[in-house]
Amino acid sequence: MAITAAAVKELRERTGAGMMDCKKALSETNGDVEAAVDLLRTKGLAAAQKKSSRTAAEGLVGVAVSGTKGVAVEINSETDFVAKNEQFQGFVSGVTNVALGLGSDDVEALSAADYPSGGTVQETLTNNIATIGENQAIRRMKTVAVSSGVVVPYIHNAVTSTMGKIGVLVALESTAGADVLEPLGKQIAMHIAAAFPLALNAEGLDQDTMERERAIAAEKAAESGKPANIVEKMVDGAMAKFAKENALLSQIFVMDNKTPIAQVVEQAGKDAGAEIKLTEYVRYQLGEGIEKKEEDFAAEVAATLGN
Repeated sequence: MAITAAAVKELRERTGAGMMDCKKALSETNGDVEAAVDLLRTKGLAAAQKKSSRTAAEGLVGVAVSGTKGVAVEINSETDFVAKNEQFQGFVSGVTNVALGLGSDDVEALSAADYPSGGTVQETLTNNIATIGENQAIRRMKTVAVSSGVVVPYIHNAVTSTMGKIGVLVALESTAGADVLEPLGKQIAMHIAAAFPLALNAEGLDQDTMERERAIAAEKAAESGKPANIVEKMVDGAMAKFAKENALLSQIFVMDNKTPIAQVVEQAGKDAGAEIKLTEYVRYQLGEGIEKKEEDFAAEVAATLGN
């Protein structure tokens, strides 16, 4: 019998299994959704549904570079133990390489893309959740590119050469040779991993963040009891300091603790005889911004036992 899209949709919503798995299950059960649910449960593919509500704040950040283009992808799991799993690591590597071939930073497009071993990225992810036994999720991705020059990757707290806890990409636009740009990019990437800039330059800093910082600075300045015009200058000074310390190009290079990054790049260009521009960067730190659910050990055991 013909399998309707509505039946596939219902089965996916009830089980969390991949679309192709749902179609096969419905075909095997002659369109009987209830029987298909049982079949998927028997195969272990329906387990993904229960796991999908659990917080995934561990995992890995993967990076990949090809020519003048690079991509960083964060894929989460529930525990660090899974990050050491070869199947999970293989998935991170596979997805990162798929992401490198996309023309956008759309996670939904990445999820719908073909996975090298067959099916889609999302279907492979669903199968991984069922077989590994933990919730997993593709959280975010970012692509950077230059027309001429290099994109340099760096992994901090590496599990392999292409994945770890912090992934960084540095885009250097220049006609200088790779022998100049690669080591420069590596040093800047290491700085980025350590210094955690919030934007490339002051103009790129998030306005909501700046407004919060200004409100904090204004409150502190007001406590000084100084005249309003002095308070205003204090606030402006505090904001200028915040921008300088959090914009990459104005940050002090951690390697020498005295030179702004912009000057480091400029000097490297002069030494190479070719202008070098730091045009973009990515810094992904695993789990940043994810609120981890805290449970005591007794509650965890009770949940495992179904009590």
